Amino acid sequence: MNGAIEATRGPVRENIEAMAMAIIMALLLKYFIVEAYKIPTGSMQPTLIGDERSQIFDRILVDKLSYRLRDPERWEVAVFRYPLDHSKNFVKRVVGIGPEEFRVDFGDLWHRADSSEPWSILRRPRSVQDEAWKALQVEGEGDAWRPEALAGGWVFGERSIEADGEGRARFHPRDGDIRDDYLDGYPKALRDRIGTKVGGSGVNFVGDVRVDGTVAAEESVGLVFVEIQEGPTTYRLEIPGPAADAGAVPRIAGVGRPNRPAAPGAVTGAPYRLPAGRPVSFRAQNLDDLIELDVDGETVLALEIEPTRAQRAQVSIGLSGGGGRFEDLMVYRDIFYTPSKAGSRGITIPDGHYYVLGDNTQDSSDSREWTLARYSLPDGEEVRGNWRRGENPRSVGFGEPDGPYLKFDDEWGETHWLRQEEATQLGPEIAPFVPRAMIQGRAVAVFWPWKPSIGVFRLKWVN
Repeated sequence: MNGAIEATRGPVRENIEAMAMAIIMALLLKYFIVEAYKIPTGSMQPTLIGDERSQIFDRILVDKLSYRLRDPERWEVAVFRYPLDHSKNFVKRVVGIGPEEFRVDFGDLWHRADSSEPWSILRRPRSVQDEAWKALQVEGEGDAWRPEALAGGWVFGERSIEADGEGRARFHPRDGDIRDDYLDGYPKALRDRIGTKVGGSGVNFVGDVRVDGTVAAEESVGLVFVEIQEGPTTYRLEIPGPAADAGAVPRIAGVGRPNRPAAPGAVTGAPYRLPAGRPVSFRAQNLDDLIELDVDGETVLALEIEPTRAQRAQVSIGLSGGGGRFEDLMVYRDIFYTPSKAGSRGITIPDGHYYVLGDNTQDSSDSREWTLARYSLPDGEEVRGNWRRGENPRSVGFGEPDGPYLKFDDEWGETHWLRQEEATQLGPEIAPFVPRAMIQGRAVAVFWPWKPSIGVFRLKWVN
């Protein structure tokens, strides 16, 4: 009898080998390729939701392979070990990459290579910016827009306007101005369920806004326009209507008003007129000191403007020469980043380190506030860890024979019970950076939860 003879293996051995291989493969996947995480807090809301009140806790898939092949890039959502407590994993958006100088000012993010260069504003790619825009919800049908000049016969729906003749309407948020309301941007199904932070909501005026929708202009319309006011200046974005001259062009320019000078400069595009009666999509926005007008999904005009601390914004839309219908109207605001402890002076990010922020800027423990606490002990040992007011360190054991004690969790997650007269405080000091070695992976997708009973389907890519 020719040929090799295989030794027979019993079913027990085969099962053990299969289980061992499955465990090895699972471990390899988890530590080197992809891992699932649960979002426990709201620091990245509404991009990633972790909310105790609504019991919505996103599950995300984290790509660990990419960062073994390359470094993290600006605007990516990264998972990392918290530098001040290595026992915890955090998820934030990478906004600063060393070596560079970085600051938060006017509610926006700025950077420069060094002090010899001027500051420049950081602009997100459109795919990332679309994640950052926060839809402004106004309760009640017809409450979002208010008629202004000659618009007395207009009929207002929740996201539509039936314009009987020419006129203009202004977007009307709840308090009359666009502010950083905590619940902006959440899906409608969650707005009444999400827990809100006490204080800090609606404190800041927001100048970075966007309005989009569709317009079907009547044949007699000469012009469709959007006006965006930021502080003392109003910018008018114009689209010629069907009745405009054959050579009419889209235009962006400052609008002069009493005691409000027009903005310097203007920009015009190629000849274009809206077709009569057919809906055409538009997007008008003021974002990071850049005014842009999109028509039918294409950017047709852009105008750079000067930054201003007067962030107060208003939005109006209108038609001249005739009426029409606006549909799918929605107004958005950008994230207004609240200041860091470094203020507007800026901070220098070292090479190989990163500055990270949560998308929920009003309630996020991130690089703006991280502080290191340090204590020297009598034997010369130094313990270091996260400083957080009222939580770590904390005085306990009042009334006990050897008390009170200082309860302190160090950077490795270990708890120390220090006698207050024996521990010498060396800090706290600002510690805002994430070293490259602590970044573990990139959040790529939300795959759970699905709660049809409340209209929640958390299935999306993370940009």
